[in-house]
Amino acid sequence: MKRFKGTGVAIVTPFKNDSSIDFSALGRIVNHVIKGGVNYIIAMGTTGEASTLTKDEKQALLSYVIEAVDKRIPVVVGIGGNNTQEIINCIREMDLDGADGILSVAPYYNKPNQRGLLQHFKAIATCSPLPVIIYNVPGRTCSNISSETCIELANECENIVGVKEASGDLAQIMRIIKGKPENFLVISGDDMLTLPIIAAGGSGVISVLANAYPAECSEMVNTALKNNFKAAREIHFKFMESIELLFADGNPAGIKAFLSAIGLCQNNLRLPLVPVNKTVLSRIQKVVEELK
Repeated sequence: MKRFKGTGVAIVTPFKNDSSIDFSALGRIVNHVIKGGVNYIIAMGTTGEASTLTKDEKQALLSYVIEAVDKRIPVVVGIGGNNTQEIINCIREMDLDGADGILSVAPYYNKPNQRGLLQHFKAIATCSPLPVIIYNVPGRTCSNISSETCIELANECENIVGVKEASGDLAQIMRIIKGKPENFLVISGDDMLTLPIIAAGGSGVISVLANAYPAECSEMVNTALKNNFKAAREIHFKFMESIELLFADGNPAGIKAFLSAIGLCQNNLRLPLVPVNKTVLSRIQKVVEELK
């Protein structure tokens, strides 16, 4: 699964002032991140505001991204939720031609136990025609995929090729790295923890920051994967404030403020999300100027 090693970027979904998808801006962002050297793109993840997109919009967006990428790098599509059968139906009904993988977040709201999580992801892996990366982000879902469950899925489901780990629990992440099969990917889901996760044996990141600064994120990940942690630390520390600002008033509000300041898309989100507050926006604009 070398296709998903290195720097993945969870791209935003740009919106026009009337809240329709801004496909022109989406094309600019796709080209921007590919030019910056990212290894793969994730469409319709949390950062892509997938929960506010209609079924037709999701298909149109995925088709556009696949066409814009034009096989230059792999494309992963976010397909998740808290209704297992509905996810299976979506995978079966959606035109996934040209996609290379599926990212599926742990179920939210219903709060399944570990047995439920195990059966949920096994069912998805069984029906998926594409490799599956499971996504653990308990801060959003209130359900944590334990290290034991993750390792069991990695060993029993050939089609589950990795985990995007955003639990923030480095001990849990290290237990997964220690106990996983050799070819199973442990991917950082948190820009701030990418460096220590790679140092522990992780395989890269699915980044939010890389929407705005793909070249720098890619360089940091690549140097860390080559065990040049001195150089990687310098890049990481340079962007620490930016990473903090990404989440100071919510994601993807933070990254959209960055992208607006850079000139790649408008600073529009769909309710219930709103742009960052004026204080955070001012700090982001200042950082963007300093990084030029």
